[in-house]
Amino acid sequence: MLSRLTLSIFLSLIAISATAQDNVSAFEGRWTLYLPGGAGWLEVTHDQGFVDASLLWYGGSVLPVSSVNVTGDILTVTRIQAVNRELEDGSTRRHTLTNTFKLKPNGDHLTGTAYFPARSAMGTRIIEFEAVRIPELPPAPDLSQATYGEPIDLFNGEDLTGWSLINNRQTNGFKAEDGMLVNDPVQPENGEHVSYGNLRTDATFEDFRLTLDVNVPKGSNSGVYLRGIYEIQVADTYGMDLDSHHMGGLYSRIKPSASAEKPAGEWQSMDITLYQRHLTVILNGTMIIDNEPVLGVTGGAMTADEASPGPIYLQGDHGRVLYRNLVLTPIM
Repeated sequence: MLSRLTLSIFLSLIAISATAQDNVSAFEGRWTLYLPGGAGWLEVTHDQGFVDASLLWYGGSVLPVSSVNVTGDILTVTRIQAVNRELEDGSTRRHTLTNTFKLKPNGDHLTGTAYFPARSAMGTRIIEFEAVRIPELPPAPDLSQATYGEPIDLFNGEDLTGWSLINNRQTNGFKAEDGMLVNDPVQPENGEHVSYGNLRTDATFEDFRLTLDVNVPKGSNSGVYLRGIYEIQVADTYGMDLDSHHMGGLYSRIKPSASAEKPAGEWQSMDITLYQRHLTVILNGTMIIDNEPVLGVTGGAMTADEASPGPIYLQGDHGRVLYRNLVLTPIM
């Protein structure tokens, strides 16, 4: 009887393991997250019996999560957030909040619910969202075989014709000045904070080559968003180590292969090609990203939709930056 019981338990464990494997497979892969007013991204991996995940939620970077659990048809992801709370005596106390994301299959999509405890630990904010599986990336395209259309001057050097704020409730810090497109988000001396907006082209594009010149003052920061969803970092990072958050990198996703930045205050050239979900960046004549796959949206994406054309948009809320010679050539 003991051997039969042992065999029965063993077979049950195998069945449970097989069921768990099937449940995990429903979540494996890369997902674009349709969030209210924005976008996110989730990747779930299953390797050598372990499930792991990385998450992008609205802004910031793609980061590993704290834990992942698959129980039945529910995927639970948790992320730990460290916050500082000011006390009455003027000191601060550091504590952590656990953000929880629960996702469940719904046809070929996932339906999700995110739970964010208040900083005071009293009450929880709940966000409903949808996740759509991202199609597999095609092979790297042969850029020499691409067919280009007529170049388009995105900026006329005189005014902001063809450009608009993404959010009209914010303040516009961009202006045309001496043939340049200048962003100067100055905060008033009275301490009242002004929310400056991002500037987008009215026209939308799919695959293209974009060339431009940019001048980044010391300590300043901006970004060039391709199709409104993929940020090429623009920042004063001269002399710093290679990092996906530095000049010319695909923010938090693709690290430049070489440091090609110039010192702050100098004009720099960027030559960017987005073709069949692959990215090439030439900074100041040096190839720093060579036809590499783009795995998903970056923080600050206007939408989670990677299949539709989108605008070029320039980040306007960080600091003074100057652009000129913005020319886009569509790839047909």
